[in-house]
Amino acid sequence: MQKPLVISMGDPTGVGPEIILKALQSQELKIETPLLIAGDLAVLKRAAETLGISMKTEEASGLATHRLTVGDRHCLLHNLTDLPAESLRYGAPDQACGEAMVRYIEWGLELCQKGEASALVTCPINKAAIREAGFDFPGHTELLAQRCGVEKVVMMLAGPRLRVALVTTHLALADVPKALSTAEILETIRITDRFLKSQFGIERPRLAVLALNPHAGEGGHFGDEEGRLILPAIEEARAEGIDASGPHSADTLFHFALQGQYDVVICMYHDQGLIPLKMLHFEDGINLTLGLPIVRTSVDHGTAYDLAGTGKASCLSLLEAIRQGNEMAICRNKDLS
Repeated sequence: MQKPLVISMGDPTGVGPEIILKALQSQELKIETPLLIAGDLAVLKRAAETLGISMKTEEASGLATHRLTVGDRHCLLHNLTDLPAESLRYGAPDQACGEAMVRYIEWGLELCQKGEASALVTCPINKAAIREAGFDFPGHTELLAQRCGVEKVVMMLAGPRLRVALVTTHLALADVPKALSTAEILETIRITDRFLKSQFGIERPRLAVLALNPHAGEGGHFGDEEGRLILPAIEEARAEGIDASGPHSADTLFHFALQGQYDVVICMYHDQGLIPLKMLHFEDGINLTLGLPIVRTSVDHGTAYDLAGTGKASCLSLLEAIRQGNEMAICRNKDLS
C-alpha cells in the first residue's frame, strides 16, 4: 500500500478545516498519493455544512478511523479528538483546542518518523492557544525540531517563482545583528544546499546570499557585518563545493532571482525575504522546514479568524503545500534508495 501524506487540521476554530475540504474538492489537486487527515470528524462536518459541500463518511481500519468522500475524491481521517464542534466559536480556541492542535501534529510526525507516512503538511495553529495548553513552543517549526531532536533547522518560504531561506526568523529587527554569526550563516547555507539536492532534486543548487545592510554595507560605510560575518561564511561554503555567492544587495538581487539565475535566496532576517515572497506568492506561497528527518510543508498563512466560518478562505496555499510535499517525498525516497 502506498504511504499516505498526512495533513494536520490545525486550529479547529480557524480556516484549517475549511481549506482542507476546499482542497479535496478542487480540480487542481492532482496527486495520486493517498491523503490522511489528522483531525476531528465533527469539526470537519461543521466545515462541510458551512461550505455547502457534501461529505460522506464511513468507518475504516488501520491508520484511519474513517474514510471520507468529498465530491469525487476519497481520503482518510484519523479522528484524534471529539471536540464539541457546534459550540466552538470561530477565532476563540480554548485549552482543549490548543491540546488538539499539538496532538494532530505529533500524531502525523510519529507516522512520518516510523516510515508509515510520506510527508506531513500542516494547517495553521494558534501559538497562544498551544502555550495556554502547556506547550512552550513559538510554533510548528520549533515543536517539530524539538520532537525530532534537531538543533538547527531552516525556514524556507517558496512559491512557483521564488524561494527564500532565513538565517534568523521571528526576532525584533534591532536584535538581528546580534543574532547573526558566521557559523549560523554557514549552517543555513549548508542545510539549504543539502535539502535542495535531496528533496528538490537540484543537482547543484545556486544560492544567492544577501547582505544585511543597504548596498551590501557600501564598503563598511553602512555597517561591517558583510565583511566580518557574511563573506567568511560564503567563502567557507564555496571551499566545501557549494555554489554560494554574495553578499548581494537585497534591493537588486531579487530581480535577478526572478530571471532564474538562482535557486534560492538566503536572507538575513524575516521581512527581507518575506516581503518579496508574499508580494509574488501571497496566495500560493508555502512554508517548508529544512533540516528535519522528515518532509514537512505548510500553508504560508495564519488561522485567518476574520475568514473562518465564512467559506471565503482560499485553499491555494494548501494545494501547493500538498503538491510540493508530495514531490519532495518522492525526491527524498529516490535519494535514500
